[in-house]
Amino acid sequence: MRSFEYIRASKPEDAVRSGATIIAGGTNLLDLMKLEVMTPETLVDVTRLDMKSIDADDDGVRIGALVTNSDLAADPHIRRDYAVLSRALLAGASGQLRNKATTGGNLLQRTRCTYFTDTSQPCNKRDPGSGCAAIGGKNRILAILGASEKCIATHPSDMAVAMRALDARVEIRGHDGEIRLATLDDFYLLPGGNPEKETILGEGDLITSIHIPKPEPGKHIYRKVRDRSSYAFALVSVGGVLGIEGGKIAHASLAFGGLAPRPWRNAELEHALVGQTPDAALFDRAADILLADAKGQGDNDFKIPLARRTLKAALRELTGVSQ
Repeated sequence: MRSFEYIRASKPEDAVRSGATIIAGGTNLLDLMKLEVMTPETLVDVTRLDMKSIDADDDGVRIGALVTNSDLAADPHIRRDYAVLSRALLAGASGQLRNKATTGGNLLQRTRCTYFTDTSQPCNKRDPGSGCAAIGGKNRILAILGASEKCIATHPSDMAVAMRALDARVEIRGHDGEIRLATLDDFYLLPGGNPEKETILGEGDLITSIHIPKPEPGKHIYRKVRDRSSYAFALVSVGGVLGIEGGKIAHASLAFGGLAPRPWRNAELEHALVGQTPDAALFDRAADILLADAKGQGDNDFKIPLARRTLKAALRELTGVSQ
């Protein structure tokens, strides 16, 4: 690890120093610094800022960026009304990591692509223009949707998948003090030709909270398929909220992890479900829509049929249809 300057912020203005890297729990950042994948000259510790509350009202919930994953998963209001979020958090890491990891930091996790973390290998995300060794290389855990010829990395967060299914918005404080809100669809950028740019955050921007609207009534699930049951990143995951009225699907919100460079959602799929009577044929059609543009890269070809099976299993659980 290279040497760096450490500053502890006492107010938001301290956290937006030019060129500084923000640290809170540090569960991902410190690992990358040890590998010299990230080599910040200055770290600004924001853990003393007033961003640690969970505030609920009739319109939804506001979650401070410094709320730990453990506290968020255990919060009674989250467990009752946003169960998909609590379940995703509990599926995401060990208890020790959840005790340190923060809500804002979780959204900003970097990919676990082995070529990104190996500085001896070319990686356009780490070193723009150097190439993508994962294409044609070992890419078992990488993307089948939303990737580009420059990068096929996946986003690793379980929490962000649930947040996407819940229509969460990120509150961002700019260097000038201006507050703006961004949907997760806008917040995360697809790699295109610039995979090094992962979010809309600019220099001096600070995530201050996450806003989630009051969910529609229905069942919540988080289904995660991984290589082992303890602390492993998703090969495929589904976070879902679905309601049924009069035997037909009244609303459906489905987000996917392990498949793309950001938590993935498909509006056409959800539209195809609403108003329909749930059955096996409908679930097959939903899987066809989700995977219409899926592209394997060799080692990860298995993700396409795995995603189909996982989606269908999730829809059976959400609707109560046994076959």
